[in-house]
Amino acid sequence: MKVAIGERARVFLEGKLPAGVEPVWYDGSKGAVAAAGEVEAGWLDIINPATMAEALEVGRGLKWVFTVQAGVSAQPLATFKERGIVLTNGAGLNSIPVAEYAIMGMFALAKNLPALLKIQESRVWPRDAPGVGELFESKALIVGYGAIGKHIGTRLEGLGVEVVGVRRNPSSDPATLGPDQWRARLGEFDWVILAAPATQETDKLIGAAELAAMKPSAFIINIARGAVIDQPVLLQAINDKVIAGAFLDVVEPEPAPPEDPVWSTPGVIMTSHLSGRAQTRLAERGAIFFLENLKRYVAGEPLQNVVDLDLGY
Repeated sequence: MKVAIGERARVFLEGKLPAGVEPVWYDGSKGAVAAAGEVEAGWLDIINPATMAEALEVGRGLKWVFTVQAGVSAQPLATFKERGIVLTNGAGLNSIPVAEYAIMGMFALAKNLPALLKIQESRVWPRDAPGVGELFESKALIVGYGAIGKHIGTRLEGLGVEVVGVRRNPSSDPATLGPDQWRARLGEFDWVILAAPATQETDKLIGAAELAAMKPSAFIINIARGAVIDQPVLLQAINDKVIAGAFLDVVEPEPAPPEDPVWSTPGVIMTSHLSGRAQTRLAERGAIFFLENLKRYVAGEPLQNVVDLDLGY
């Protein structure tokens, strides 16, 4: 059986593949498309949906595609479904660096890092700190309590933050809310952290009503997808002091055009969707996970992280 694998994973996988698996090593998106025509399965990290659609068209023998991407809602899922191709994603592989970015964002807002950097640039020695917020004994709502959300929650609890998670399927745990419960409690929280997948259900999940229900001193942290927030409404709310500010690793659209006010709105820290890239181990983590799934595939066992092609995650 031939399997397409990107060159960057060769160092982690060469010599470790299951018996009977012949790798087709490729480099870059064009190489991935060409390799797709030779294989039954493949690790195809193709970000551009049109290019992925091209790979699926070329790969008439494809039965399973793996990607390290967690968010796949923009990919040609209808084609995967029509062709009966199983798609598994990398949900959880970026959890640690993304969670660290979220915590970084919270500290940056609480201590007003932009003002601190301006003080350093100006070479002045102020008497008072520009940011006096503390995470200790604050309260955080994490909307999307999956792999990344739980990593954030664990770290926040260690910092003395009270954490409440929101899951699609509610439970009896008082620290977990269902999708119909969290809005009524928004006014309790100092931090609203968005870690939910981008779906039709989560599109513009945070809008004017949700922002108005938050504390004026509260902050939003978005490490999910830009579409989860009504961004113009959010920026206006921050300008109007409805909430205190936001840390946005993701925005809409991406990349943000130079004239977009998301670059310059006071109270907003924007980090250009770099959280998942702020690591050195993605290829290694992806290779370990891919190898485990490849062994399952060869053995005819259920795969991990199978994407629900209707839900988009």
